[in-house]
Amino acid sequence: MISPMHIRVATAVLLGFMLEATAATAQPKVIRTARMWDGARVVNDVQIVIEADRIVRIIDGRSAVPENADVIDLRNYTLIPGLIDLHTHMTYYWDRQLGTRPLTQRRRPAVTVFLAQENARRTLETGVTTVRDLGASNDTDFAMRDLIAMGAMPGPRMIVAGQGLSAPRQAAAPNPDALRSATADRIKNGSDWIKVYASRGSFDSVDTTQTLTFEEMKAIVDTAHSASHKVAIHSYGASGVKDAIRAGADSVEHGIELDDETLAEMVRRGTVWVPTIDHNRYYIDAKDEYGFKPEAIPPLQEYLQKNLDSTRRAVKAGVRIGMGSDAVYSMFGQNTRELGWFVKAGMSPEQALATATTTAADLLGMNDRLGRIAPGFTADLVAVEGNPLQTMDALFTGVRLVMKDGKIVVDKR
Repeated sequence: MISPMHIRVATAVLLGFMLEATAATAQPKVIRTARMWDGARVVNDVQIVIEADRIVRIIDGRSAVPENADVIDLRNYTLIPGLIDLHTHMTYYWDRQLGTRPLTQRRRPAVTVFLAQENARRTLETGVTTVRDLGASNDTDFAMRDLIAMGAMPGPRMIVAGQGLSAPRQAAAPNPDALRSATADRIKNGSDWIKVYASRGSFDSVDTTQTLTFEEMKAIVDTAHSASHKVAIHSYGASGVKDAIRAGADSVEHGIELDDETLAEMVRRGTVWVPTIDHNRYYIDAKDEYGFKPEAIPPLQEYLQKNLDSTRRAVKAGVRIGMGSDAVYSMFGQNTRELGWFVKAGMSPEQALATATTTAADLLGMNDRLGRIAPGFTADLVAVEGNPLQTMDALFTGVRLVMKDGKIVVDKR
């Protein structure tokens, strides 16, 4: 039998632990940096004061800091805001076992969620602290989103779409009413965004055939917007992209051979284009993992070049472009490689970084707390060895520390 004295002692010990944890949580952090890109400009020799999960002020590098602060010296690195990947499939997990393929493994949803923590970890290691996840089955993305938000699973914060909307497998007449109902159901079920598949095209297929009509896309967009939800529309081909923009999509994913009229309409509406150039580079490099036939590779290479050419023209036209990796399976850990293609398309490194910070945060409706290093913003920070503002390759190989919500989640110093 436990005596009252033992209970009092245990309670006192527990209270001590709680007070110690509270004090640790309340302890401010100070980040020292010699070079910082804050999302708008480069600033040298400053200190970032963080309390809990927020940046509270930025002071001169020689200024006094709070006496009880935990000081983290990152003066050997370039500091940038936590990055945003606008197109992932976080629950697409492959264990890389010999004799298996990424597309053939089947598991129970709960097992998938548990194993996909590896994808989440690899994503954080690239400096990505927020993702928009555009398509998953069996509510697995909802589970990951909620577990990460609860602190029960490490990973980037997730904005999720659940199961994407698409045309019926069997040929059928256009049915806008059915898609209105399906959109309302997705929102009711907990989708943050609505994902729409308006064309074919996936993995080793670069089929650009449009599968939803303008009227069907418009029905989805209007229904979502009336419920204050945004819509991302997948289209591999030019006609689907044009109709998606006309229908009012908030972002368009993929796409090639975009004409001047389409690009001008994107600019006029402020549509964000997420070209996902790098995902076809990934499929080419990972062809053996997937077991793609040799004849599948030349079309992927051709599509990649057309995708890059369209992006060049979009950059010149002033289209708002967002970084999306379309990461699946073994692509996690390569999430930011898209930025290298943006530089090839004519962006400066700073403009490329903006696609994964300020532009992406604005698209997500989170530009008051993400994408910048500034007072009042969430303390999402990335320390890079080297200077990605001079060469983007530094970002791909040089991420040494990642902070999310004021906590260090990656430390490779």
